[in-house]
Amino acid sequence: MKIQLASSNPGKLREYRELAVGSAFEIELLPAISELPPFDESAPTFAENALGKALHFSRYTNEVVLADDSGVVVPALGGEPGVRSARYAGPNATDADNVQKLLREMADKEADARRARFVCVIAIARQGRALVIASDFVDGSITNEPRGRNGFGYDPVFYFSDIGRTSAEISSQEKNRRSHRGKVFCKVREYLAPMNF
Repeated sequence: MKIQLASSNPGKLREYRELAVGSAFEIELLPAISELPPFDESAPTFAENALGKALHFSRYTNEVVLADDSGVVVPALGGEPGVRSARYAGPNATDADNVQKLLREMADKEADARRARFVCVIAIARQGRALVIASDFVDGSITNEPRGRNGFGYDPVFYFSDIGRTSAEISSQEKNRRSHRGKVFCKVREYLAPMNF
C-alpha cells in the first residue's frame, strides 16, 4: 500500500521509511506539498493538529495520507514547547534554534525538573475521511547541552536514563525501537494491515 506523508521534513520521511521496512507499506512524500494550500497547525493539541493536517491534505490526492504532530513536552515549563516544538524559537526557526531556546529556558532547572516526554500522534486519512488516529510517548529528560549527531529536532538533548545516551547518540534502528514515533507507527501498522483499500 502506498502512503503519502504530509510533511516536508526529510528527517520524518527517513524515519517513516525505516519504520515501514518489512511491511506492505511504501511511504513517499505527498507530491508538491509546498505548492498546496498550507494547513494552519494552531490547534492546542497534537491530535487536533495531526488529524486536521491529514484530512486537509488527503483532499488533494487519491492515496492514503499520513500526517503526524509531535514534540517534546516539559512539565516544568508548563508543557512547553509542546505543540509549538517545531516553531518554538519562531516561525522560521531551525532545529538548532529550537534546541538552544529550550536549553536557555531549562538553564535553572535541575534533577526532576528536567523531566521530559516525546509525544507523537499519527492520523491517517483518505479523500477527506479519517481512517486511523493513534498516539504514544516516551519519557526521558533534557540534557544541559546537545550530544550526538544522529536524528533531528530535539534528539540531541533528549536523554534516555536507562541507557545513558541521547536520542541523537543511538543508531537509527535503536531509536526506531524506542521512540515515540516508532511506538505509534507500530500501532498504525496493526490498524492498517487488515484494511482493504
